[in-house]
Amino acid sequence: MYREKFFRNERFFNGFKHDSPFQKGDLKYIILDLIKDKPRYGYEVIRSLEENSHGFYKPSPGSVYPTLQMLEEMGYAVSKERDGKKIYEITQEGQDFLKEQSDVTDHLKSHMKRHWNPDNFETIGRIIGDVSKIKRLLRSRIRNISKEKLKQISGIISNTRQEIEKIVEE
Repeated sequence: MYREKFFRNERFFNGFKHDSPFQKGDLKYIILDLIKDKPRYGYEVIRSLEENSHGFYKPSPGSVYPTLQMLEEMGYAVSKERDGKKIYEITQEGQDFLKEQSDVTDHLKSHMKRHWNPDNFETIGRIIGDVSKIKRLLRSRIRNISKEKLKQISGIISNTRQEIEKIVEE
């Protein structure tokens, strides 16, 4: 319920929704792993990634379709026409490649699980909500605050940012 209320609202989310957890080239492993489970249309790949990320990440067709085409050109996937659409399935070469790269795929799956941990939705929502409230408060009132109070606020924000950096970098 909390997730539905806050995480489906892109304005609340301030653009984080489409933030990719992947480095360049990582998506091919995840897509190949998805079509290993069952043949899929490009849109099904997009939808599966969105579902697996609990709505945090929805890859663009501009990243998924070229990756599917690349996998096909590499011989790791093959496409077949079904109902006027291309459906992709993994080849034996693709299965062999996934086995050889299982450490990479396992690492990516683990990273995705941590990156999109549903146990943290409520806390993440509160944090993002509080940051948004601070931004709105400052945006609406900052011009009317005295120089002394601005220095005080700047110090608080700077200290808070440094403390958060320490926690995140641990």
